[in-house]
Amino acid sequence: MKTGYWIVIIMVAWLLSVAVGYKASSATGIQPGYFESAEAGGYGGGAATIEGISEEVQDYYKDLYKENE
Repeated sequence: MKTGYWIVIIMVAWLLSVAVGYKASSATGIQPGYFESAEAGGYGGGAATIEGISEEVQDYYKDLYKENE
């Protein structure tokens, strides 16, 4: 009988942790797969031209990329 209680406690704790994780994820606004995209700075997108930023900022980041090679 004690084993049954532990299983119920573990299942309830798991469901609560999933619910809290989902709530935290939805509150941040970050969607799954964001960090795999080239637009996520510092995650392998250094050499690509990123739309939406000025030429000056693009040149700055290209210079940083060249310095780290």
